[in-house]
Amino acid sequence: MINGKKIIVILPAYNAALTLTKTYLEIPRDIVDEVILTDDASTDETVRIANELGITHVISHEKNKGYGANQKTCYDKALALGADIVIMLHPDYQYTPTLIHSMSYLIANQVYPVVLGSRILGNGSLKGGMPVYKYIFNRALTLFQNIMTGAKLSEYHTGYRAFSAVVLQNIGYAKNSDDFVFDNEILSQIIYAGYDIAEITCPTKYFKEASSISLSRSIKYGMGVVNVSIQHFLQRLGVIDHYRYKLLKEAPDRPWPVDVGLDTR
Repeated sequence: MINGKKIIVILPAYNAALTLTKTYLEIPRDIVDEVILTDDASTDETVRIANELGITHVISHEKNKGYGANQKTCYDKALALGADIVIMLHPDYQYTPTLIHSMSYLIANQVYPVVLGSRILGNGSLKGGMPVYKYIFNRALTLFQNIMTGAKLSEYHTGYRAFSAVVLQNIGYAKNSDDFVFDNEILSQIIYAGYDIAEITCPTKYFKEASSISLSRSIKYGMGVVNVSIQHFLQRLGVIDHYRYKLLKEAPDRPWPVDVGLDTR
């Protein structure tokens, strides 16, 4: 805990047997209260290794539901356990768990409600071995997204994110896609709701065992990102009234004020 805030790390896993141990053992247990791993019907030994490591909460999907659905299960469980801060960390060891301290303190001290580990700040992505085509793809999509949303993020595609439970409780993340575009839909919701987002430089590692999506899935993902960004822009203009942008409720003790008025029905 930090300042009495319960911190839970979630690991949305799929075929992470080769990297799970390294990731888990570097999670700072001096501040992290609980760890949740949700396995999306892996075909390797992810679940067995998770149990051997002693991860208290291991949830297994009977069939593969998708990356977004995996995150939804993780967030639902974390909130049910009373988390105040939820850290989403990919168990493929691309992101260093040692940044959990920095990300958590920003939220626990009510500086920011959302913190992203950015691979782009500090040129960490290329230094870590990100393929050049993925870097170009990332930068082009991010530029477009910033124009459409009015935000100024260095990237929207990181798999390392920290949230105040207040944010997760108030946006309708359950309405989002079960696929990879979930990551961008939830950030679109957060930006539209008026929550500030911090970014910290995050070194990253690209290696054989780390997870990666195929070129065809990358193209599908990119098209989904463009679609979400356009919807966000039209919502900002008042042209559409998309269900994605309706808050679930107003928290009376919300520590971070929201600057825009949303339909909270």
